[in-house]
Amino acid sequence: MVISRIGVYFCTQNLINLLVTNVNIVLFTFDNRNIFMNLQETYRTLFLAPIQGRYITLKHIRPLLETNSKIEIVKEGISEKGKEIPVLKIGNGSKNVLAWSQMHGNESTTTKAIFDFLGCIDQEKVFQKEIKTFLSSYTLYIVPILNPDGAEAYTRENANDVDLNRDAKALTQKESRLLNALFTEINPVLCLNLHDQRTIYGLDTNKSATVSFLSPAANIERTVTSARKIAMQYIVGMNHVLQSFIPNQVGRYDDTFNANCVGDSFTAAGVPTILFEAGHYANDYQREKTREFIFYALLELFGILSSEEKINDYKKYFTIPKNKKNFRDVILRNVNLEKGKRSVSIAIQYKEKLIDDKIQFAPYIEEVGDLSNYRGHKEIDINNRDLLINSQKKVNIDEKVLTIHCKNNGKEIIL
Repeated sequence: MVISRIGVYFCTQNLINLLVTNVNIVLFTFDNRNIFMNLQETYRTLFLAPIQGRYITLKHIRPLLETNSKIEIVKEGISEKGKEIPVLKIGNGSKNVLAWSQMHGNESTTTKAIFDFLGCIDQEKVFQKEIKTFLSSYTLYIVPILNPDGAEAYTRENANDVDLNRDAKALTQKESRLLNALFTEINPVLCLNLHDQRTIYGLDTNKSATVSFLSPAANIERTVTSARKIAMQYIVGMNHVLQSFIPNQVGRYDDTFNANCVGDSFTAAGVPTILFEAGHYANDYQREKTREFIFYALLELFGILSSEEKINDYKKYFTIPKNKKNFRDVILRNVNLEKGKRSVSIAIQYKEKLIDDKIQFAPYIEEVGDLSNYRGHKEIDINNRDLLINSQKKVNIDEKVLTIHCKNNGKEIIL
């Protein structure tokens, strides 16, 4: 019998519903509205780490490493440009887990969530029994920023313009060799590959893919190996919890096999590996809400939200909807471009620019056409009027948008 620890700490007289899973494990869930509201408040007051925004580098996380009593820095690798790569250790249990974030330097949401999680483990007000069990059961090794050169430059690739997630076989880069050495030395029972995904990803639910997971393939045939099944079971549990926060906004990433990708490589070696993809939540381009959802997923993964281990039905993994590229940041609907012809839609996509140590979002024309197969995170109905973009009637693909006005009355359209 598994009882949600959220209920223990925050539930007073909530309705308990009895469920039986396909593997005949009895679970208890709760009427969650008030429970999760309280958990979210506790997150803001106790767990939220003092790092914000999309630009996260070594200088931002160093102070947090020095103030957390549970963290031990066991190793420091070196990047291609000579920057330190701290390797953290927390816990002393028999289950070794290896996690890494910012393999792509401009994907920092999961790094923020990691430090939220580490802050939770270090506090002494709630979840104390569960934290004690976690620390005695697991030894968690974390590389919070695997690609510090890319993090500083705010690029996907490292200093040599190499995508580290395509370097698993060749191991041409120091960062890749560090991760591979850790994998060999630690001998993990589970690996966590933590990333961000673009705002273009959505689901058949017509909602954004705010969080997506993947149990990577181990071969071209995408065989459901024993390692994949274990990863799938963990994902099913995390998805179950996240549905209380972001219903119909959890996706399943494409599992096409690529031997050059780290997750595929580690799965092929027989180690369960979970890909986390932190995506877009409404009006959250800084991804401060998404980090919170990743944090809740980590709590569930490591048993902080459950009093006992449970075996999820791995087959439920395949009921999680697949990611689709069906969103754009802004879509202008019903735009009159040519007199006498049907109106069109204009898709605008933000490009992220590093300016003065902050990320600015610059709008660019992405596509013009019917676009009925896309949804916009923001949609503006132009009502069949003429537009002037950058004071011109002509619309140019990949042009930066400076101003948008209605031609007939001069009214400015604000994105």
